[in-house]
Amino acid sequence: MRPLRGGPIAVLVALSMAMLAVPASRPGGRAAAPEASAGSRLPSLHAAGAQREAFDPRALLDRRRGTMRRPAGPHEFYFTRAIYSSGWGWNRWAIDYPKSDRQFMTIVNRLISIDASEYENAIRLDDPDLRKYPFLYALEVGDIALGPAEIEGLRNYLLAGGFLVIDDFWGSWQWATFEQQIRRVFPEHPIVDIPLDHPIFNAVYRIDEILQVPAIGNFWGGRTWEQDGYKAHARGIFDEHGRLMVVINWNTDLGDAWEWAERPEYPLKFSTFAVEMGINFIVYAMSH
Repeated sequence: MRPLRGGPIAVLVALSMAMLAVPASRPGGRAAAPEASAGSRLPSLHAAGAQREAFDPRALLDRRRGTMRRPAGPHEFYFTRAIYSSGWGWNRWAIDYPKSDRQFMTIVNRLISIDASEYENAIRLDDPDLRKYPFLYALEVGDIALGPAEIEGLRNYLLAGGFLVIDDFWGSWQWATFEQQIRRVFPEHPIVDIPLDHPIFNAVYRIDEILQVPAIGNFWGGRTWEQDGYKAHARGIFDEHGRLMVVINWNTDLGDAWEWAERPEYPLKFSTFAVEMGINFIVYAMSH
């Protein structure tokens, strides 16, 4: 698939807080979702314009609240969130859920032509249906504690062609915990920095710099970092054929930028960057 470019946005409008009638986070079991059709074929993707132009996520959210209007039924793509076991932090997988997932997918459906569900879709790592969804998102993995069935399920999913995006964990202590767990999944594959000339950083939007995206509370506190995580990194795990299986966003919080994209006090540069990265991840995952 040839590289794409994001579509133009003609009108920039601030989103009223009253438009965001999204339920509060509700940790629990797997969210109901129809069977995806993306497991066996690629989506029809195209850009709405030939040139990349600036966009405002707030304007895209304001144009149409498609989450309540889009008809139910199978879609080409589901933003699928991993339900995983954790240590002392019960249900850490559900941070920002479901608002972050819904808002991000509302924007995605305005920027690229993909038949994507705008509802949340969470699934356990040991669920056999995991393979129906080629894209998987996991956050707050600094306290992840995988069981044997979860390790086997995640490994088989990724080796079968699945794609995992890790987000929102900070500092050396959380990195050590995550690294120990992911090496149980892939002891034979190293974790490496992904170079900026890798195709994932130009799938739709050209990424020239890895920004550190702060959680909204940290931004209000006058900082972008947490713990000793002062610099953002984009790292990855490749299979034996060079296919990128896992993207690891460390010392950054893309999900919070999706969740609070409508807030005018949250800096536009962070929410825009988070949307660009997320769209690149989706298009790369669905075309490789």
